[in-house]
Formats: sequence, C-alpha cells, structure tokens
Amino acid sequence: MTHLLIQKIEKKYLRTDLPEVAPGDYVKIWQKIKDAKKETLQTFQGIIIAIKGGKGVRRMITVRGEAAGQMIEKTYPFHSPIIDKIKILKKAKTRRAKLYFIRKLHPKEIRRKLKITI
Repeated sequence: MTHLLIQKIEKKYLRTDLPEVAPGDYVKIWQKIKDAKKETLQTFQGIIIAIKGGKGVRRMITVRGEAAGQMIEKTYPFHSPIIDKIKILKKAKTRRAKLYFIRKLHPKEIRRKLKITI
C-alpha cells in the first residue's frame, strides 16, 4: 500500500523530456547554475560510466569527462530540475552495466575498447 503511494507521489516529478541513456553513451549535459541574481548554463561532456537507482526519481547517472585538462566524474540526479537538457553525441555497445574499468584507461584506449555504433 505504501509502495503504491510512494509511486503516485514520485510520478509527478518524473521528467519525460530527457532521452533514454545507457552506459557507454557519450553525452553533453547542460546544467543550470544559479548565482546571486542570474542563472547560467554550464555544459559538461563525457561518457556515462554508471546508472544507479533504476527507473524512478532516485535514478543517478555518473559521467566521466574532461574539464580544465583533468579527467573528472560528475554524478547527476537524472530527473532533477538542475539538468536543462541532455544530448546524446555517440552510442556505444557495452558488455557491462558499470564501466568503472574506464577510470584506468587513456581516452584513446577507451575509444578502442568500446564499440561505437552511432
């Protein structure tokens, strides 16, 4: 009974305007940054290495990309209003749900390991 009530409450917070993403996808994410008086958009581009939390509101995506010459990882709540939009740049066929082994690889080796389809 409580499970159905939770689903009913969470349903109004689910976003339908975002594309369906999977581990191995190269994505570009526009994130809203609020300053004191204005709101700006910041982009982050990278590969999705993990998706946690299933299909509901608690779904989190971990994106690994380069920023200021360093490889960094950002974790985003997928259905959050902080995310303005997500664009899929490339899709890759993977054999794993979590691509944590990519952390040890050089970007050129990552492209070789993943089978890019689009």
